[in-house]
Amino acid sequence: MQPLLLTSPAFSEGGWIPLDHTARGKNLSPALRLSGLDKRAVSLAVTMDDASHPIFPNYNHWVLWNVPAREALPAAIPAGKTVPTLSGAVQGIAYGRNRYKGPKPPFKAVHSYTFTVYVLDCTVSLPPHCKRKDLLAEMEGHILQKATLTGKFQSGRRE
Repeated sequence: MQPLLLTSPAFSEGGWIPLDHTARGKNLSPALRLSGLDKRAVSLAVTMDDASHPIFPNYNHWVLWNVPAREALPAAIPAGKTVPTLSGAVQGIAYGRNRYKGPKPPFKAVHSYTFTVYVLDCTVSLPPHCKRKDLLAEMEGHILQKATLTGKFQSGRRE
């Protein structure tokens, strides 16, 4: 597997996620960029999880699959079971039902959020009522590459 790098123009690895990309702001998914995409890539899947949730480790906020292989995902992917602007990519059930749900930790706690992009050698045959666990099981044996980007957010923090 060749190395894959995941970045965002909105924040750097380990950096603060801007308010617009949180549920305390405009709740817009951030743009994501990939470097080193495998030439055999057919589709991408994306998850975003709260890695700091004290009760539910890696609490899933977003799950998206069947994005045609590309080096850039736009910001502000609209809510919906399918995403027409991404050739009918599917958004499953997470904390944000069929949509991105940005960070919103309670009580001024600092939480870390991990975006993961999976590069697949196929598309996935799952309906939009599926969750991350279903996607992970369906992708098994089809992941060509995987990359993560982690950002942090604190409710009430001044940018």
